[in-house]
Amino acid sequence: MLYDWNLRQFFEKLVPAHELELFLRDVVTLDWHNQHDAGRPFAETSAELIALWPRFEAAIAAFGPRFSDTVTGLLPGMGEIVRALHARGVPLYAITNFSDEFWPPFRLREAEIFDLFEDIVVSGTERMVKPDPAIYRLALDRFGLSPQEAIFIDDREDNVRAAEALGIAGHHFHGAEPLRTELERRGLL
Repeated sequence: MLYDWNLRQFFEKLVPAHELELFLRDVVTLDWHNQHDAGRPFAETSAELIALWPRFEAAIAAFGPRFSDTVTGLLPGMGEIVRALHARGVPLYAITNFSDEFWPPFRLREAEIFDLFEDIVVSGTERMVKPDPAIYRLALDRFGLSPQEAIFIDDREDNVRAAEALGIAGHHFHGAEPLRTELERRGLL
């Protein structure tokens, strides 16, 4: 929920316009991409997908090495919220569903924001993904937090509900302003 992930803007440069909808719906599906978040190597997933869709080989092959280009930037207002929390001394931690391969170049590109975080659990590295309760338990343990000391913010309701089931306060993200209001209500901003 910090960044805008936009496959359309990336693939519209690589896939003919008349095939773009089919490509986004049937080829680079969330089920396919979620394998990366769970730790499966891009070389394997792309080879399988190219075997099924050989006419899209170039576009599929570009996804891994250029994954950072699918993330178009910080969502409006989120950089300001992260910086304000950090300035107030609020420890920042994250759990991200992200490929172990794609994370390092993205992390490096966005160092200004991510350097403000104490620690980040990356699903592809751990080989577990949100909303699996195990990833939240791992994060709490690694971060040295009890569930009552944390608030979990995510744009997917199932991820928020999974955190809440473990006793972590949750906020279903719908934009920076509602989040700012919630953080102010909790005395964090």
